[in-house]
Amino acid sequence: MGATASRAFWGLSRRMWWRLPSGVRASRGGFAYGRWVHGQVLRRSNREMHIWSTFLRNRPSLELMSRLIQEREEGSTLNVAVLGCSVGAEVYSILWTLRSARPDLDIVVYAADISAAVVDVAEAGVYAPGMSDVVGPGIFERLTERELQDMFDWEDGKAHVKGWLREGTEWEVADACDPELVSRLGRKDIVVASNFLCHMEPASAERCLRNMARLVEPGGYLFVTGVDLDVRTDVASDLGWEPVDDLLVEIHDADPALRNYWPWDWAGLEPLDRRRHDWRTRYATAFRIDTREDVQDLSASRSPSSTAG
Repeated sequence: MGATASRAFWGLSRRMWWRLPSGVRASRGGFAYGRWVHGQVLRRSNREMHIWSTFLRNRPSLELMSRLIQEREEGSTLNVAVLGCSVGAEVYSILWTLRSARPDLDIVVYAADISAAVVDVAEAGVYAPGMSDVVGPGIFERLTERELQDMFDWEDGKAHVKGWLREGTEWEVADACDPELVSRLGRKDIVVASNFLCHMEPASAERCLRNMARLVEPGGYLFVTGVDLDVRTDVASDLGWEPVDDLLVEIHDADPALRNYWPWDWAGLEPLDRRRHDWRTRYATAFRIDTREDVQDLSASRSPSSTAG
């Protein structure tokens, strides 16, 4: 098919898709065609990186984290790693949620990103909408007025993250795919990896995901979003991760814009399909990692043998 014919085909297909009744798009045939389209889009996209971050981006996910720590012993230490931390909005959102829910815990966070520019912004903890190329105009768009006052001190139109949220965090420029990461940091009770694996080719994303799972303390939790669903499903199934059912649907549906992009945009999120036998594993974003340490240690050795992209 020539380039002109190909553009005409895809243009017509896209128009026809959005003219179909929603029930037809949600049917088995509609889902199958949508998945095929999305697969083609993924193969043709350059998946360029866009830095887009907001505070309290996925409230159900944060609520799940707060529920998972409720059984921890009073006064104990909770170790958290946030990989691909970007400008820090997610880190401070997690700290605000967990420290509000369990002020008695000593919550220690390791936050890393491969970009020194965003780590500098995150560590400074000072924000104004559109203040730089890496802080977008919508960074506060999901916060209430009460939350804007509870999380920040305001000075000259800039939001300074409050001291009680900034303490106990180590910031670092680091690669989440680095196989030496676990030996340097040790294992964590919660590991969060949001919205960066989707920018990698599948083989590289799989290797990186397996590597990050090694950071999780046996019996701990991995939160991973923004990743090709086939990649996450294959790794989770191979390594026997236990999907967390609590708030699974709410977390998946928390950002309607991502679902609206599917299947015609590479960043679109596939609608949840309960007809799949593996739907819990496919659509869960939080997993309890197997308590057997040998399974975690083998995770990297089972990764694809091709060279990272």
